[in-house]
Amino acid sequence: MGKVENKSADIEAARAWFESQGWEPFPFQIEAWQSYLAGESGLVNAPTGSGKTYSLVMPILLEGLKEQQSGQRTKAGLRAVWLSPIRALTREIQRAAQRAADDLGLDWTVSIRSGDTSSSERQKQMRKPPEILITTPESLHLLLASKNNRKLFSNLRCVVADEWHELLGSKRGVQVELALSYLRAQRPELKTWGISATIGNLEEAMLILLGYEKFVLPQVDIPPKTGRLIRSGQDKKTKIVTIIPDEIETFPWAGHLGITLLQKVVPIIQDSGSTLIFTNTRAQCEIWYQRLLEAEPELAGVIAMHHGSLDRKLRDWVENALHEGSLKAVVCTSSLDLGVDFRPVETIVQIGSPKGVARFLQRAGRSGHRPGATSVIHFVPTHSMELVEAGALRAAMQTGRVEDRIPYIRSFDVLVQYLVTLAVGGGFRPAEVLPQVRTTFAFSTLSNEEWAWCLDFIVHGGSSLEAYDEYRKVIVEDGLYKVDNRRVATMHRLSIGAITSEQVLRVKYLTGGTIGTIEEYWVSQLSPGDTFWFAGRNLQLVRIRGMEVQVKKSRSKKGKVPAWLGSRMDLSSHLASHLRDAVDYMSRREYPNEELAALDPLIEIQAERSAVPNKDQLLIEYFKDREGWHLLMYPFEGRSIHEGLSALIAYRLGRFKPLSFTIAMNDYGFELLSDQPIPIEEALGSDLFNTNELLQDIQASINDAEMAGRRFRDICAIAGLTFKGYPGREKRSKHLQSSSKLFFEVFSQYEPDNLLLRQAYEEVMTFQLQELRLRQALDRINDQFVLFEQPGKATPFSFSLLVDRLRQRLSTEKLADRVKRMKLALVK
Repeated sequence: MGKVENKSADIEAARAWFESQGWEPFPFQIEAWQSYLAGESGLVNAPTGSGKTYSLVMPILLEGLKEQQSGQRTKAGLRAVWLSPIRALTREIQRAAQRAADDLGLDWTVSIRSGDTSSSERQKQMRKPPEILITTPESLHLLLASKNNRKLFSNLRCVVADEWHELLGSKRGVQVELALSYLRAQRPELKTWGISATIGNLEEAMLILLGYEKFVLPQVDIPPKTGRLIRSGQDKKTKIVTIIPDEIETFPWAGHLGITLLQKVVPIIQDSGSTLIFTNTRAQCEIWYQRLLEAEPELAGVIAMHHGSLDRKLRDWVENALHEGSLKAVVCTSSLDLGVDFRPVETIVQIGSPKGVARFLQRAGRSGHRPGATSVIHFVPTHSMELVEAGALRAAMQTGRVEDRIPYIRSFDVLVQYLVTLAVGGGFRPAEVLPQVRTTFAFSTLSNEEWAWCLDFIVHGGSSLEAYDEYRKVIVEDGLYKVDNRRVATMHRLSIGAITSEQVLRVKYLTGGTIGTIEEYWVSQLSPGDTFWFAGRNLQLVRIRGMEVQVKKSRSKKGKVPAWLGSRMDLSSHLASHLRDAVDYMSRREYPNEELAALDPLIEIQAERSAVPNKDQLLIEYFKDREGWHLLMYPFEGRSIHEGLSALIAYRLGRFKPLSFTIAMNDYGFELLSDQPIPIEEALGSDLFNTNELLQDIQASINDAEMAGRRFRDICAIAGLTFKGYPGREKRSKHLQSSSKLFFEVFSQYEPDNLLLRQAYEEVMTFQLQELRLRQALDRINDQFVLFEQPGKATPFSFSLLVDRLRQRLSTEKLADRVKRMKLALVK
């Protein structure tokens, strides 16, 4: 503790500043200050709104203040890099850090560098770097691609990864790991700190951030660095208020986005100073915003919308207005999930299930965003069965546990992009970089053969592409791998990043002014003259020119709502476990909370027609109607697991009798529909759920080549095989898709050991089908007793599955009419 005590005078300066703000530092903040000033690295774990930003901003400033006061400071330049996962966080952090620096008398500049930073500001930052740079993983890699990056980072003391739990479960986390491996090699004394809300694998998250002490050879177990895990010890109080419908649908279906409860949401908005209304998709966000305005016209001017496809200027305006307290409500998506300090926000409304405990708590924490305050969140179910999830969320929050974040490993697309980045930024020598790369968790098992393949890929394009000059990006001179082609370097800088999405087109008025972006696949379905709702406005399509969707305002009251791919959320394994607990209570007609009690009419009909399974039972329903023979199973594992499980069961049933199935699934179960009788009883007596041949049967039951091909498109973009085009001259989505498909076919035929190809298949199994979780689900099912029921017609549990299947081939209006007729028949 000697070093810590030597710094006590510095900490007193921080205490004095806190006092001047009317605050008192928490013990976890003081512990973080002491640990940082003692030269340690680690991770700060604290709930939203508890002051975790100042736990690391202050010691960075105190370190500089001591040097400034003692005259020790001999070097100016970049002292700290603060990594933020989303741009919306950066301005708040900048304001907090700059204010503290100014008040402490520290002559420091705190700047932001992101995709929105102007080129002139970027050049200024390179000429005279700020002392603290707040940036994103992508922009940090762009700095690594500059020729003078070693000079830029020559005085770097610390890197902070804010909201590390958000970065960890994505390829952006791999980007951060690789950047840190490079910076630590240049600055061995570099301190690394993370800030994270609670996740299930908190210790693992810290170890991944800190990396390994030295390079790791394959199959050799070398412990990671030790670090200081600082927990705030604060239990954030969260109050859940569930909006229970006046009448419970005994045959629920997920089709109306919660709009039926809109009139119960309006009073919540009116009674609160400011409210955030979270939706799970951008389309749902657009619909709720419009319906609220229709229901309460006086909200015009004091209600706004915020999602990732809106123009940056519009989002900035909304964020500033929220901060100033001039908005009554904002309808938003996950674009406002993280860390922005909106203290005026009193209430949160969650439309539909958030599908995860951590996400629910994160959103709840946007209200009461100050130490000791209680967060209030209203849960609005979009259909009756979501009340089960509300009850499960309430129970899960009482345990204090949340989900793990699964880190990406062996993402070779990110690795080859990183190597080209180093080659653009002055070049690299493999003997120096390989040990650095192996200090990361993501590539700690990288073999010499795999490393050689990566080098060959960036120099020759691999064995399949070596005849094409455009894939020879890197040259080797005297052992130095570098890029000497300006065009290659420019194209690479424009492609840096691990965020992939559908190709988007800019939505612009004919008179000028950008509104936001829409995915190309959706807008291509429109014809000139069609109207659609976007950014809360009714727009008429005039024409699509290049990468622009040119529109004008419309007075029409009708219009389509854009849909965005990839917006469906998966039910987490943690919440699924609590969901099964909730169903177990209902099987005994015991209701520990008001949400489950409200479902008693539905449970009564389900028990009468079929059964309600307890935790030791698997419910299977089998019945025939005019559509055919329906087989339904209810593992309550989540949609993504049911996707793989339904295909697996269909394949195994096909061994008994050649059958064609139509498959539907949701978070509660799945349906197999056939025009012939299904030999389910015979199959149940023949080890239908065995795990011995799981991998082979999964690969045989699904079109894994098709699924891998879809993931390969993103891998192609990250690895630099496909180029989206220059600003203003972007390539159309269909061209990128056909190019990645061609690469996939070439590699499959001529280079089956291609690491990028192998990665695509591994990602399908790990992240899409979740093989490990699927295996665990089957193990659990094998320990259960099968409740085999043959109801005379559809049950409340089965109804939403039947409707989900119909949705694929019916318009919204026709589906609603069909559902009404189905309900009438079932009620009779």
